[in-house]
Amino acid sequence: MRSLVEVAPGVHVATAAMWATTTTVVTADDGACLLVDPAVTVDDVHGLAETLAVLGWRPVAGFSTHPHWDHVLWSARLGDPARWATPEACRVARERREQILRDADTEAPGHDHVAIGRLTALPTGAGEPSSGVRLPWSGPTALVLPHSAHCPGSAALVLPDPGVICVGDLLSDREVPLLDLDAPDPVGDHLRALEVVEAAIAAHGVRVVVPGHGTVTDAEGARRRAERDRAYLAALVAGDPIDDDRLDDPWVAGEHERQVTWAAARQLPRL
Repeated sequence: MRSLVEVAPGVHVATAAMWATTTTVVTADDGACLLVDPAVTVDDVHGLAETLAVLGWRPVAGFSTHPHWDHVLWSARLGDPARWATPEACRVARERREQILRDADTEAPGHDHVAIGRLTALPTGAGEPSSGVRLPWSGPTALVLPHSAHCPGSAALVLPDPGVICVGDLLSDREVPLLDLDAPDPVGDHLRALEVVEAAIAAHGVRVVVPGHGTVTDAEGARRRAERDRAYLAALVAGDPIDDDRLDDPWVAGEHERQVTWAAARQLPRL
């Protein structure tokens, strides 16, 4: 069984011990539910399926915020509904499938390879950052907002009625901004993604912000996290010392050092 916390009417979040990874469950009045990034160990995912069965909630759709292994997991115990993602995320999941499977086997062994990364592309060209595209399911309106931070194919998911946004690997209180260092402009991509999310929070009156890793926060908390992330990025490109307690985590510190090396090898404009 998984513990679910109701963070807004009809929206529940489970937080795994591993990396404080979140899974969001959005319910409709008839018991149908949308699963956002179900994760992260086999026991976590199977426990989620058990909890949903006990509650009488039926997964009828899934959504992946981005195509990293820990955000494209599934189990046959959750049924076989469409698991929506941006077209770019679907492309990346196909092209990097072997790496995704290796990462899953290394970090959380035992997942069914057949179920990992089986994503369905949202309609081509859908999802302008200014408004989003409605995710195809029968429950509460869910709007997909694509952006280019963290990895190709990323997106946030806004639930206007309960006032919730699931932001994937943005606005974490556990992780510094983790950049896609293969992109032409990783820092700019991250800054623009923060703008997309902040605009959505303002436009839809969002009151609850769910990161992919870390604790749920409110709109003011999201604003403070965005400020902290911008300060981190400004110091990174300037080569300044960074005092950030998120770097106390050894894995995050390792990723930070990789980003420091990347930034030091380039003459990046100050922010």
